Amino acid sequence: MNFVSVATVLVVIAAAIALAAFTYLRLERTGGRVIVPLTARAVAWAALGLLLLNVSCPRPPVARRALVLLDGSLSMVATGGRWTEARALAARLGEVRTFGDERPPADSSPSRGRSLLAPALTAAAAADRPVVIVTDGEIEDSAALAPDLLAAATVRVLPRAPGPDVALTAVDGPARVTVGDTLRLEVELRAFGAAPDSAVIEVLAGERALSRRVMKPFRVGRLDLSVPTAGLGAGDHLLTIRLAAPGDREARDDARLHLVAVAATPGIVLLASPGDWDSRFLYRTIRDVAELPVRGYVQLEPGAWRSMRDLARVPTADVRRAAAHADLLVLKGSAGALVPTPSARGIWRWASGETGETLLPGDWYLSPGTVSPVAGAFAGEPVDSFPPAVRITPIQPAPGDWIGLTARESRRGAERPVVVGRSAGRIREVTVAADGLWRWAFRGGSSEQVYRSWVAATTSWLLAGADSARGVARPVRAIVENGRPVVFQWVAAGAPHDVIVSWTVGGTRADTLRFDGSGRAAVWLPVGSYRYRLEGGGGGSAAVELYSDEWLPARAALADHAGRLTRAPGRTTARDWPWLFAVAVLALAVEWLARRRLGLR
Repeated sequence: MNFVSVATVLVVIAAAIALAAFTYLRLERTGGRVIVPLTARAVAWAALGLLLLNVSCPRPPVARRALVLLDGSLSMVATGGRWTEARALAARLGEVRTFGDERPPADSSPSRGRSLLAPALTAAAAADRPVVIVTDGEIEDSAALAPDLLAAATVRVLPRAPGPDVALTAVDGPARVTVGDTLRLEVELRAFGAAPDSAVIEVLAGERALSRRVMKPFRVGRLDLSVPTAGLGAGDHLLTIRLAAPGDREARDDARLHLVAVAATPGIVLLASPGDWDSRFLYRTIRDVAELPVRGYVQLEPGAWRSMRDLARVPTADVRRAAAHADLLVLKGSAGALVPTPSARGIWRWASGETGETLLPGDWYLSPGTVSPVAGAFAGEPVDSFPPAVRITPIQPAPGDWIGLTARESRRGAERPVVVGRSAGRIREVTVAADGLWRWAFRGGSSEQVYRSWVAATTSWLLAGADSARGVARPVRAIVENGRPVVFQWVAAGAPHDVIVSWTVGGTRADTLRFDGSGRAAVWLPVGSYRYRLEGGGGGSAAVELYSDEWLPARAALADHAGRLTRAPGRTTARDWPWLFAVAVLALAVEWLARRRLGLR
């Protein structure tokens, strides 16, 4: 109790004694025979005065059991990891909660594919308990940790001692190829410690080797692999890219998976009749920006189709079959007559007068529309200063269509729409009614970049329509690392709703996809390859690979330190003392009894 509190208590007691004496000795003039009731009244009034003023005094902080944040990431069980020791230490120090990724802290095993500490530390600090962090120090979000929260927590670091390691850290390649194409994969390797300076890389389909290369020497290196697909056949194929003889201690980072769909027909087909500069530049740009296989066919003479890649003759039946099964069909000029009822989910038409449309020649300068899915391609760019279109075809947008570009002749007169898009059910369609846009790409500089961005944005929007073969949702990535979720993106029309997904791998399991505000839903799966089916139709393949970035040696971002006590000592007040209430009541009762015995009222 500090000086102020002591003085207050003494003043209250003195005032209570003085008032009790005044009432008995001066007002009632009862003499010395009232010492008992007088004392009782002084005690009661002193207690009531202390309760009324609610005097307080400091008290030491209450000792509470520590909250232990245990690193549950896969790095704790990597080569040289000290998971068993860390778990035993955490159990001795207090109540244990694991951290690592977005999952709630219910799983006590080190199965998390990330090392995120900030959310768990923020939540633990709100519990107003001592916090202890037990980790190997390899924290992914160390830069996001609040310094005051970290300083208040006790950190116990059990660093791992990794050995020499060669890791296959990345595999990049197309997700779809056409039968007979060569699949080109780019792989990245990293060596750690005293690892071998060469590696043998194999590509397998099941147990069958498709390709084999040797890479040396390297510390961090990239290698291109050419994988023939002629023997794979149409369908989804899960390829394994592995180090054949790594000679290191960590085997779980020596193999990666790549899921490729081998299709009988290409994903994007461009038909041009006749061929012109617009079709040539469009074909080249789509090949650069699209991930799907692209085929271009041009009719240089009536009835004769040629490949736009090498001008080789292609039978009309092959062209018609490719167009009938394409995901995105680009029709330039009169090529639409070859497929009068296209079934592609994305159709891109370039009207240029070959089928009898009206043509308006002139210098038509273009400007972006107000709001459209491709508006981002033109943001901040002086589109009206780019080379003009040489002619346009008048088109009339329907209600609900969006306008991507408009044109004015010589920058005067009314604006006419020349790029219009619409969505009808599962099919999306874009119509371009301007000739001469190839000059944007030919000129170079900012106009070329805008042309590429526009083609990429249009292609992406057209391919984003609902695919009945894939269903209302599809995985953002078909292959995910160990400890990471398979994330589905809603792609159907309308607001997302819960969907049941069934997984087949040995047995069958079912999960409910609950989509958030951004249209995404996550499912956490064990390592393995899966076939999935969505409620209402659609499905595909997905896999969780054994590889994780957590297996790789990393620098410890945290060090041992003792937590700083930030909780100030508490205070206790008179109204927290139950005995003080009892004293007041008891003293009043004693006074009443004493007055009755003395014959006082």
